[in-house]
Amino acid sequence: MSTWCTFIKDDMKTRIGTGEPLPCRLTLQSLAKHYEVSLTPVRQAIVELIDESYIKKQDNGRLAVNEKKIGTWSDSTDRARPAPPKDYFEEIREGVVLTCLKGEPVFLREEDTAARYGISGTAIRQIFSRLAGSGIIEHVPRRGWRVRPFRKQQLKEFTQVRKVLELEAMWLAWPKLVDTDLQEMRDGNVLPQSDNERPKVNDGIHRYLIEKADNQYIADFMDRHMRFFGVLFSWEGSDHQAAIDTVHQHWAVLDALLARDRRAARKALLAHLDYDHTLLKNAGLKSDAAKAGS
Repeated sequence: MSTWCTFIKDDMKTRIGTGEPLPCRLTLQSLAKHYEVSLTPVRQAIVELIDESYIKKQDNGRLAVNEKKIGTWSDSTDRARPAPPKDYFEEIREGVVLTCLKGEPVFLREEDTAARYGISGTAIRQIFSRLAGSGIIEHVPRRGWRVRPFRKQQLKEFTQVRKVLELEAMWLAWPKLVDTDLQEMRDGNVLPQSDNERPKVNDGIHRYLIEKADNQYIADFMDRHMRFFGVLFSWEGSDHQAAIDTVHQHWAVLDALLARDRRAARKALLAHLDYDHTLLKNAGLKSDAAKAGS
C-alpha cells in the first residue's frame, strides 16, 4: 500500500526525471505545506531521494536537485505521475455514523480497525482524533474510543432549542445582512440537471446568521452541539432526494432574506429546521418502545 513518504518520493522523482519543475521550494516546510502532511514523511522521502542521488545536500545544508538527474528518463520509462495514498477518513466515518445511528454505545478498537482497513495504528489514531473533534466518538481513558449513540429524542430536543436560537440569530443579524453574501450562498445551492448529477448544497446561511448575530452564547451552543449533528446531517445529505429538498429550503430562506420579508424568512427558516429527517429516524434505529422493553 502506498504511503505518503512513498508518494512524495515517487512524485518528486517523476518530476525530476521527466524535467518537470518541482511544485514548490525545495525545503521541508514548503514540501509539507504543498503535500498537506507533517514533516515526518517529507523528511523520510528526502532521505531516500538523497540516497538515490535525485536530491543532494549542499555544503550550506540547503537541498538542491541533482542536475545530472533532470530529464534523464527515457521514453520507455513510466512517466505517469503517482496517485496519492487513499484517504480512509470518509470511509471510516461512514461506518462510524452507521454505528452511531443504531443507537447503541459501541467501543472501537484501534488494532481491529487498523487491520480491517490495512493501515497503521498511527493513521487510525489520527482518524479517530478527527472524528472525536466532530463529536461523533469520544475517547474513554483506559477503554478506548466509544461511538456516541444517536437517539431520536436527541434530535427532537436539539431542534427545539436550535429553532429558538437560530431564529433569534436571524433577528440580530437582520440589519447586518449583505445582499451579495446572500446571493452568493443562493447561487451555491444548485439543482441537478439530470438523474446522474448530484445537487450542490451550500449550508453557509446558518453560519452566516450566527456570525452576523455576534452573540457568544448562541455561537457557543451551535459550536458544541452542531459538531455532532452536522456529521449526521452531512450523511443524510448524501441522499439524492434529501439534498434536493435542502436546496429548495435554502432557496426559500435566502429569497426571503434578500426580499427583507421578515414573515416569510421566519416561516422558511422554521420549515427548514423542522425538516422531517426521515433517513436519520429510520437508519437502523430501534423504536423508543423497543429500547424501553429490551
